[in-house]
Amino acid sequence: MKFDPTAYGPAVAAILALDGNGERLMPLASGHCSSKKAITEIDTAGASSLFPNSRAPEAALSGLYLYFSAIDKAHEVAQSVESADGAYWHGIVHRQEPDRENARYWFRRVGSHPIFPALTKIAEQFPAAPVSLNGGWDPIRFVDICERAQDQPDSPLAQLALEMQRAEWQLLFDYCAREGSAAS
Repeated sequence: MKFDPTAYGPAVAAILALDGNGERLMPLASGHCSSKKAITEIDTAGASSLFPNSRAPEAALSGLYLYFSAIDKAHEVAQSVESADGAYWHGIVHRQEPDRENARYWFRRVGSHPIFPALTKIAEQFPAAPVSLNGGWDPIRFVDICERAQDQPDSPLAQLALEMQRAEWQLLFDYCAREGSAAS
């Protein structure tokens, strides 16, 4: 996927420009906030201003907080979104805390998400890593891979997990933040 931070409007593009333009490799386990300025701008603007026509503005807001490792804010927003998108962000938050059992719980609540086919295609580019199962993305299996990768921080598995996590964030953020009919 070619991630285009300008696809979400100038305000979101300016915020993402504060750390990597949406290409940042977020830590597999809770990191420190990567840009306090970004968090201030997100707090000031809010979901309705940043994502006025998106299909899931609150879910996109959770993802934006998560991108900058503002895990508590991402969690607060995600748990208020009662949809598969909210459950997905909630699962990622708990995977990064790490609270793996809680992450698995939230990923089971996601069910089959529309970004899974694209994630499967990306995962297939890394044949040495078993991140897909029966031809489909398995976010619960990815929790296990991230756990193993954290124990081997300089390994090829860790690099793969970081890159897959970035692809997952990009796809889910794009799905939630793109203009489209609002989620119901």
